[in-house]
Amino acid sequence: MTEKELHKIFSANIRKYRKSLGLSQVQLAKKTGVSVNFINDLEAGKKWASPATMIKLANLYKIETYELLKPPGLMPDNFGSILKKYADDIHAAVDEARLTILKT
Repeated sequence: MTEKELHKIFSANIRKYRKSLGLSQVQLAKKTGVSVNFINDLEAGKKWASPATMIKLANLYKIETYELLKPPGLMPDNFGSILKKYADDIHAAVDEARLTILKT
């Protein structure tokens, strides 16, 4: 992957998550404490966000920071909710495997 490709992914994700919350660029700018022009430049791929701004965006979007750089299709958007849904089953399977290993 090139830097240009990563920048394109980042820009698309900023826009996608903003729209998923129903926010305008103006509203996003106010919530993150940056200018509307900066948000516009992020979404247009003209600028990069600082780590601090990435954290603000991720917290606002209720995602992990790395997800702003995640290519589409790498994992389903609802991956977190899928894990939560099956968390008990996953824990039970891990516990059973651990006990089986300890018995041998």
